[in-house]
Amino acid sequence: MYAWIWRKLPFGLPGKLVGSLLLATTMVALLWYVVFPWAEPLLPFDDVQVTQDDSGVPGAPDGDVGPGDEGAVDDAPSGDEHDLPYDTDRNNTPPPDEDE
Repeated sequence: MYAWIWRKLPFGLPGKLVGSLLLATTMVALLWYVVFPWAEPLLPFDDVQVTQDDSGVPGAPDGDVGPGDEGAVDDAPSGDEHDLPYDTDRNNTPPPDEDE
């Protein structure tokens, strides 16, 4: 099939190179702007189903109290909410000597 397309492109080698680049660019644009947007709703990429048994919001205290709800308790420390297993306030200490 590609040999048939190559033989049908006009204007010698330069024309065939330009024509093949134009055909490839046209096919990519057709896929990108027409086919993929049409097929996106049919594909399951955004079909996420996460279930929780204990409460509606992870980390929420006692039930379905979510962020911004009345009566929400905010016990999180100010700043970064992640627990790091190392100290970020100072440089790491050098490893101990092998003699000790």
